[in-house]
Amino acid sequence: MRMLRLCLILVLVLCGTSSHALRVTFINPGHADESFWSAATQAMQSAASSLRLELEVLYAKRDPATALLLARELTTRPASKRPDYVLLVNDKGSLVACAQLLGQAGIKSFAAFSALLPQERKRWQPRKTLPLLLGSLEASDREAGALTSEALISKGLKQLNLASDGRLHLVAVVGDRSTPVAVHRYEGLRAAMDRHPQVEFDGTLVANWRREDAAEQVAQLLKKNPSIQLIWAGNERMAFGAIDALRAAGRQPGKDVLVSAIHSSREAVQALQDGTISTLAGGNFMAGAWALVMLHDYHHGRDFIDEGLESVQPMFMLFERSEAAAFLARFGGGVEALDFTAYSKLLNPRIKRYNFSLATLLR
Repeated sequence: MRMLRLCLILVLVLCGTSSHALRVTFINPGHADESFWSAATQAMQSAASSLRLELEVLYAKRDPATALLLARELTTRPASKRPDYVLLVNDKGSLVACAQLLGQAGIKSFAAFSALLPQERKRWQPRKTLPLLLGSLEASDREAGALTSEALISKGLKQLNLASDGRLHLVAVVGDRSTPVAVHRYEGLRAAMDRHPQVEFDGTLVANWRREDAAEQVAQLLKKNPSIQLIWAGNERMAFGAIDALRAAGRQPGKDVLVSAIHSSREAVQALQDGTISTLAGGNFMAGAWALVMLHDYHHGRDFIDEGLESVQPMFMLFERSEAAAFLARFGGGVEALDFTAYSKLLNPRIKRYNFSLATLLR
């Protein structure tokens, strides 16, 4: 099988000598120094290297208007300088406008990390009403919300004393109210809450995915409601902001207040190991890299339509200490050495369905 894959790679390289290499531009919605988007970009660069494609990364800096401007700039380039595909993220509802703009210029796009919202799907569909939006790949963010909240509640019921009203009190810290990732993770949380009537939901704080905003919001809440015992956070940056506020208020994260997080940054995994973070799920930072595998296969004639144009993959895993140790051993220094050709259907004809779970990478 390895020899077959090497032969296929050689054929692709030789066939590509008469034209340019496959070019992909990623409009990254975040900042270059954000831990999640930095890890996502690094994984994509590793995938691009092993799949022999050219990757360009542009940063929208958490501004959907900037994402649209970047998409517009791509359409003004000479045809020889344009990417073959543009990877988009539906950050704050920017996907449709960007896909439309690119499509009008004849540039194909693909959504990764977050795709169309349910209300958007009533009007927009890949390859139909958005004809050059080829499809999308998302991690199951509802699963991430449910995994972390179930684990957080379970640990809370075992470790903490109930409040005077006989219940545990939980507050949610979310990134925003419109990005699909935020919406779906919150839905997973609320589904878990419905299964645990002994837990009181004390409200939602919106922290714009930022550590500083989360610290400020949680600090204000603790002054009004010091009975909070569980803090569910939609990403690790907001979890660390909550921890900052708890410590400033003289509380002990991991002991009298339990905090959950989503995203497997090195800092978050280490915080899980030392008990500061009580529950952690991660794996979706690989979504962009997996999307490059799909685009590579599509570009060379192996369409992913048989798996559906809007794919939701179970990329997340809930970390226990053994998984945390395995993750740090495997990814503590980054993902530069990962061979993404092993996950290509084109290069591995025996693969019938993509398997993009983090667990496969830790074996």
